[in-house]
Amino acid sequence: MGSQGPDQGFIYKLVPLFDDSLNLGALSHEDAMAGCIAVALKRAALFGRAPVVHDLRMALTIFGFLDPDAPADLVAKREQWFVGLGHGHHYGERRALADRVSPSVLSGTPSVLEADYRRDWASNLTALD
Repeated sequence: MGSQGPDQGFIYKLVPLFDDSLNLGALSHEDAMAGCIAVALKRAALFGRAPVVHDLRMALTIFGFLDPDAPADLVAKREQWFVGLGHGHHYGERRALADRVSPSVLSGTPSVLEADYRRDWASNLTALD
C-alpha cells in the first residue's frame, strides 16, 4: 500500500490556484477536485514529500480539466469516474481513480505528461472501463 507523504493537507492551499482555469463540464468542483487531489497526493507520496503545485497540475492535466477543448470521449469517461467523489464516504472510489494512473506516469515531468496527453490522453491511464 505504500506510505503517505507528509503534510497532505497543504494540497487544499493549492486548489484555488486553478479555480479560474478549470473546465469541469457537468461535474461539480468538489467532485473534480476530490478525484484530482487523490491523484496529486499519490504523486507527492511517490517522492516522499508534501504536495506541490505540479502534483495537482499533473492530475488536472491527466483528466483534461485544464483543456478547454478536452476530447469528448475523455469528458464522458471522467463524468462517470468522478461523479460523487466529493462526498466523504467515497474514499474507495477516489482510491480506484488514483489507481488508474500508474506510478510511471506520475513520476514523469509535467512537460512529458502534457505532451503525452496531447498525443493520446488514454496513454496516461491504466484502465478505461
